[in-house]
Amino acid sequence: TGLILFQTLYLSGIKQSKTDTTLPRLQTEMKVDGILNEGAWKQSLRLELAYETEPGENIPAMVKTDILMFYTRHRLYIAVKCYDPDPSKIRARYSNRDNSFNDDMVMINLDTFNDERRNYFLGCNPLGVQTDGIETQGGNPSWDAIWYSKGKITDFGYVLEIAIPFSSLQFPRKSGQQTWGLDISRWYQRNYRHRMGLVKIDRNNNSYQSQFLKINGFEEIRSGKNIEIIPTLTGVKTDKRDPFPEGDFQSDTQTLDPGLTTKWGLTTNLTLSGTINPDFSQVEADARQLDINQPFALFFQEKRPFFTEGSDFFASPINIIYTRTIREPEWGIKLSGKEGNNTIGAYLVRDEITNLIFPGNQGSRSTTIKEDSTAAVLRYKRDFGSNYTLGTTFSNRQSTDYHNRVFGIDGEARISKKHRLQFQFAASDTEYSEETAKTYQQQDTRLKDLAYYIGYEYASRQLYFYSRYQVVGNRFRADLGFMPKVDYRNFFSHIHYKWLRNSGFWSQIRVGSRYENARSEENEFLEESIEAYFDLQGIKRLQFYTEYEYSREAYNGVIYKLDEIYGNFGLQPYADLQISFNYKLGDRIGYANARQGSRISLNGEIGMSIGRHFRGNIDHTFEQMRVLDNKLYIANITQLSAIYHFNTKLFLRAILQYIHYDRNPENYLFEIDPIYKELFTQFLFSYQLNPRTVLFLGYTDKYLGYQPYRSNFDIPLTQKQRTFFLKLSYSWQI
Repeated sequence: TGLILFQTLYLSGIKQSKTDTTLPRLQTEMKVDGILNEGAWKQSLRLELAYETEPGENIPAMVKTDILMFYTRHRLYIAVKCYDPDPSKIRARYSNRDNSFNDDMVMINLDTFNDERRNYFLGCNPLGVQTDGIETQGGNPSWDAIWYSKGKITDFGYVLEIAIPFSSLQFPRKSGQQTWGLDISRWYQRNYRHRMGLVKIDRNNNSYQSQFLKINGFEEIRSGKNIEIIPTLTGVKTDKRDPFPEGDFQSDTQTLDPGLTTKWGLTTNLTLSGTINPDFSQVEADARQLDINQPFALFFQEKRPFFTEGSDFFASPINIIYTRTIREPEWGIKLSGKEGNNTIGAYLVRDEITNLIFPGNQGSRSTTIKEDSTAAVLRYKRDFGSNYTLGTTFSNRQSTDYHNRVFGIDGEARISKKHRLQFQFAASDTEYSEETAKTYQQQDTRLKDLAYYIGYEYASRQLYFYSRYQVVGNRFRADLGFMPKVDYRNFFSHIHYKWLRNSGFWSQIRVGSRYENARSEENEFLEESIEAYFDLQGIKRLQFYTEYEYSREAYNGVIYKLDEIYGNFGLQPYADLQISFNYKLGDRIGYANARQGSRISLNGEIGMSIGRHFRGNIDHTFEQMRVLDNKLYIANITQLSAIYHFNTKLFLRAILQYIHYDRNPENYLFEIDPIYKELFTQFLFSYQLNPRTVLFLGYTDKYLGYQPYRSNFDIPLTQKQRTFFLKLSYSWQI
């Protein structure tokens, strides 16, 4: 019976697609200049974005957009003519790559394997500023490719000319005719963001890629030798004040490190990359998060290119792979790609240090061991038809007296257009040194345990329902992942209903509820919550969201009853101005002292553009917590940024982050400094010819100030550290 059921599901998942149109192949390679005067464009395939799919639902497009397409042996060429009744209202600014989502834009979506699971997206604003990534059911992983674009604003609207080298894409390994999925959309930013598309979008279908237009062609396309060599040179000079705060600056670090990264397209669908002495420094400072009264480790987004490329291959329901655990690699090698129905991703990295998180069900601790470790990850998935996938993951991290190994099996079934099922099972084996286990109160030096997850999703035009059940054992560890919480059995359910309309003050209203219940492996109560929320989206990017939550939470053997209301408000009243506001009001546990209190948390952000070249942003977070009717702490975090773009390649940027914590030592049950202040600044000059040919010159410094415990004096903000850095890299393609 099970075999018959599997065969039925498998056969129902096989694509019964047809080819809708044929793409012409030409011989002409052209310069991308935004001027469509070459004769090849007269022989191209002509398409039109005929439908508005947001907020209008498959209604006739409100503005005209023409698409011209053809391909050569080495490139896909696309030209877009965007007509506008009032070109003076076109929103277009020079900005960082992947940062023009508030502008008018054209987005190209390519499902090169025609597997209806993932697609590349490549977008341009009217000035040719590029945006790219990979879209999957789980999100939009980062992906930076080398391709060419030029935009020109005209008297009728704007024109884009785009060339995508096949060496920047992965696609099936065959010389004959191929079929790719295609959707092209135009974002027309006015009171609403109107999306015009190439195809109609069925909101009762939970697979976007299955609705793409099928394009036939791509015969004998080549990616060349597909070898990319990227030498880098990184210089860092850091001075520190020693002793702090009265000492003089002393040289702490002074390095000039060469490095090398290579990429080799073994085939059109399989890429091997390697790096020696890589520069994994980040020139984009992480947004500061409030780390006071946080029992679990904070999550930071991965931004390093070696790990972001192909990151969707490693994704699974349980977060057992999180590459920011690897901090100071000496070398690394990575393989990723797809062969037929088989997807593979693997990497091997040597790290100079070992970061560890020691998780629990009520908090986590972390440390860094100054010992080399080797991290290895293998991920394999197999597709069955267009709707079913099975996968397996293995990770191993090892040093002299330590190892962590995780093995997992997962799967996804798109049972119908509205129903989706996911599951994952994982087992871990961890061994700590005796010193580490004793210092961080681990149950034993050798830990083994299991984790599993099952989730169901129903998504239709108006009704959404999601439910999951997840169990993570007390001794489960995923040290190459991000799992700061263990020892729990969690049930979660979410349902909402929404109303939609094409125009007016509002375009969407959602009313929903969530329920969550968690207990330990020993069936001890951990937490239970029920939430109800209201969400409105409307004109001028209006978003108003408010939610009430009632919860019970166990901490240190006491069950607390908590009421909280929180929400956010966002608006773009003018084309060059965006504002947002977030709030949290209500009960909160003071985790450091295990007492209940009340919290007020407010966050506001304002972003403003001046002309096409300058952008400024200010973000401030205020949080106050009271316990026993007295102040416990007041926290303020301010972040400022200003950036001036000379063109699409050259910019200057300044970032400032200021933290001020004001704590009441009399209301703590342990010694703590009443005042803590920190100021971080960064200045950057950047010339970026493409994502991997760059010049960075920068300066950062850090100021620290505080009031020592039981003292009557302050140490004012004093410069503690300063760093000058340089990075040069060049992408040499063969």
